[in-house]
Amino acid sequence: MNDDTRDLLLDLNRTFYQTFAQDFSATRQRLQPGVMGILERISATDDILDIGCGNCRLGKLLLDRGHQGLYSGLDSSAELLEIARRDFPRLDNFSLIHGNISTGDWSFDLPANQYDLVLAFAVLHHIPSFELREQILFKIADLTASGAQFIHSEWQLLNSSRLRSRIQPWESIGITAEDVEDGDYLVDWRAGGSGLRYIHIFDFPELEILASSTGFKIMESFHSDGEGGNLGLYQIWKRL
Repeated sequence: MNDDTRDLLLDLNRTFYQTFAQDFSATRQRLQPGVMGILERISATDDILDIGCGNCRLGKLLLDRGHQGLYSGLDSSAELLEIARRDFPRLDNFSLIHGNISTGDWSFDLPANQYDLVLAFAVLHHIPSFELREQILFKIADLTASGAQFIHSEWQLLNSSRLRSRIQPWESIGITAEDVEDGDYLVDWRAGGSGLRYIHIFDFPELEILASSTGFKIMESFHSDGEGGNLGLYQIWKRL
């Protein structure tokens, strides 16, 4: 994927989350079952980096449960963070940070150099190009303490006939299938208006390559979420 196509897709998603922040947040009032399962594994003293925190439902639930470690919620959408801040208290150990992981300087404002646990739920599938995904995972590895975990999930929309019907032609945004990579899709949005998002569907071989090349080992994989319980692929990686 060339730089122009990558930047076009990044801008497409950035515009989507600016335009539809309120409508998107309204559809994300409850955590997914897979995320709830992960929540039960989190220690109350873990220092946590939550990449793509959105409206921060996860951070608020941790707060309600009396989490004592750091919680750093990072998101590229200033609009979603503004929604999160409306009922998110100001605490020394809980912070919300505006940052875009597709840029090289996104970790500068984080309150810690390394974390006991790094989370990225439904985030990496919005990153176009294998090269950029790998660069981001190298940075995530730097932020993950040795022996600590990076837990992430990716959308598996092809497991739903309803969601497959929302795939749109690349020509809708002025490019062709030859401009993108295997596993890339353009998906529409129909709540509160019409929008488009870029999605990458990961398979296990690609995730194996990305984990091993960036200093991680895959410890566990499972599917969850949606009516069939298979719309989200979750993986737990250990920092070597």
